[in-house]
Amino acid sequence: MISRDRIESYLVKLSLTFQEANPGTWVIRDAQKGLENLLIVLSEPLVIMRMQVMEVPSAGTAALFEELLRLNATDMVHGAYAVDGKNIIIIDTLEADTMDLEEFEASIDAIGLAIAQHYRVLARYRLKK
Repeated sequence: MISRDRIESYLVKLSLTFQEANPGTWVIRDAQKGLENLLIVLSEPLVIMRMQVMEVPSAGTAALFEELLRLNATDMVHGAYAVDGKNIIIIDTLEADTMDLEEFEASIDAIGLAIAQHYRVLARYRLKK
């Protein structure tokens, strides 16, 4: 069983700027790494990472959703794009009991990389009203 202390120690070792929002929930705000408001949630037996990417636009959603599915299939190392209410998010889940620092770091890095690499592609859909 992973502890809150262990997750915090991982965040410190990775030199991430974070704060604990609630017991078992951390918010990473590290602009240098492209991570603004990345939530880390300990919800046994999982560690959930999620970050809002953009709001679902009022037009062009079919094309956007198709693009997101393509990115999920071809370009996401960890996690996936998803829709949560009116928001497009990136979400990844790790098994808490077996998660180590390297897996934790790889997941966070993959989310930051996806945000950076897909920014221009997704920006086209942000402009649609």
